[in-house]
Amino acid sequence: MLAGSVLAITPQVLDLVTAYEGRKILAPKYAADMRHIALATIAAVDSLVSWNFKPIVRLEKIRLFNAANIELGYQSLNILSPREVTTHERT
Repeated sequence: MLAGSVLAITPQVLDLVTAYEGRKILAPKYAADMRHIALATIAAVDSLVSWNFKPIVRLEKIRLFNAANIELGYQSLNILSPREVTTHERT
């Protein structure tokens, strides 16, 4: 996906969010996070980087999202923290 691309909330995205909700992966108050994950899944991004440690960047949640994605015919989504994708070099 190109930087600056605009993704729409399509029926496909909403169906995926409904699947996440049905599996009770996250509480309803995290609906925006579920849409974010569904959009990334539908867009087939390589990785999603997030600071949302409580609802998203947790191994058990990542596994639940990916189980739903695979069951519904999508690829798994690599969800990482910023610390996992940055390096700090000493000079």
